[in-house]
Amino acid sequence: MARFTELTPATMNPRQREVGENIGSGARSGIKGPFPAWLHSPEMADAMQRAGRFMRWDSSFPARLSELAIIITAKAYNARYEWFAHLPLALKGGLAPAIAEAVRLGQEPQGMAEDEAAVHRFCTELHRDKDVSDAAFDKAKALFGEKGAAELLGICGYYVAVGLTLNVARVPLPEGTPDPFG
Repeated sequence: MARFTELTPATMNPRQREVGENIGSGARSGIKGPFPAWLHSPEMADAMQRAGRFMRWDSSFPARLSELAIIITAKAYNARYEWFAHLPLALKGGLAPAIAEAVRLGQEPQGMAEDEAAVHRFCTELHRDKDVSDAAFDKAKALFGEKGAAELLGICGYYVAVGLTLNVARVPLPEGTPDPFG
């Protein structure tokens, strides 16, 4: 059951409509996920969608790695809708299905490439410990540079906000979609 009042073009104020149109245009193709909740604060929704565009499409990470970070975040917060939305993107981006399945089950994936293992360790430690070890940070920095380490933090942080919003707003999985963590 949704917790936030559904906004429609008739019930939105002009700023909400403007931000909603901006969110719904381009690669996102619609107002879904966390955005219906966030639009109750249009200034926040606008800032979050700009951050999200960068994290999803403009960071220095290929989809295989950024989506790995996102599904690790989804699992860490039991964000079912986030998992549902990003698992296909991870697989399309080249992440091996066995790695994604291990993440879903909370297991250590086998057979990861060096960059995948670095992302996995960094993100897993971050969500579990609320910090990363020097070894995890140094490996990420060696592979991705300081820019990449900062962006990896940003991807995780943004998708924590997404996942928590989806959970609190009670955004349901599409009808007939099994609970990935149930």
